[in-house]
Amino acid sequence: MPPSVTIVIPTYNRAQCIAQAVDAALGQSHADTHVLVVDDASTDATPSVLAGYADHPRVSCLRLGRNVGTAQAKNVGIALSRSEAVTFHDSDDIPHRDKVLRQVRALTRHDVEAHPCLNWSLAGQRPGTRLQVGAVLTHHELILPDGARVEIRRSLSLVDDFFPNLQMSAGVPGDWTHVNSGLFHRSVFDRLGGFADCIEEDREFRNRLIMAGEVIWLIPEILLTKIETADSLTLAQATDYDSPRRRSDRDRVWGTVQHWLATREVAPVPIDLSGVEIAALTNPGPLAIPSELLPRPEAAA
Repeated sequence: MPPSVTIVIPTYNRAQCIAQAVDAALGQSHADTHVLVVDDASTDATPSVLAGYADHPRVSCLRLGRNVGTAQAKNVGIALSRSEAVTFHDSDDIPHRDKVLRQVRALTRHDVEAHPCLNWSLAGQRPGTRLQVGAVLTHHELILPDGARVEIRRSLSLVDDFFPNLQMSAGVPGDWTHVNSGLFHRSVFDRLGGFADCIEEDREFRNRLIMAGEVIWLIPEILLTKIETADSLTLAQATDYDSPRRRSDRDRVWGTVQHWLATREVAPVPIDLSGVEIAALTNPGPLAIPSELLPRPEAAA
């Protein structure tokens, strides 16, 4: 039987596009999906927009009491999901209607094995054994603020932090393969934990998948459209690729790669929700929520 999937949508001050993201998630052709929106304490009209989904049986909307950042908002989604697989859609993503279905079919393939012609010992696998796909990624397209459309088909960017010398013909440098919207088998989070608290959280998690020897399947087709705006994290002055904060986080990420190259040790990142406050929640039934995280009745009102 195909696995259930939770589509986690972390959002902050995206009232103008969050409904489009929720509707696109609900329109996925994979039937067994649940949409979990994690509102990271928005200060705009996002809560009012999400109120329109309060009675939808396949949507849960969770509003945090304080802003904790994208990485921790994703961790909340991981921790509360009951599904066998989890994917993440940004609030300005437009997924192809078959994106999750295609990913599920790749995730559940039973004919993937460690062929002896490859050096599987580096990934901790024995040649000839069956493999469990841990993550399924896809290519995507990017709509830039000036209206330009860029197709992102750079499979080599998966290993740019390990082999930057392979990137010379790639055009624009950087990690473009969209790890954030990958579909992940639940067991991956059990083994490796969640997202690290930094603005390079996708890149860091991608590296951990590779270093731990997880099997990554890449669908070589564009199944997602990302729309960049002037206030996107990669464009905003405080968090763009040249900002001090991103440079510092990037150095941390590269430090973990250097440590792995020297020791082959991969440390999981435990999901710690001790500082998380849930201010409001709709449709909690499909979720696994610890009693201490449930909103107080007066807060939910």
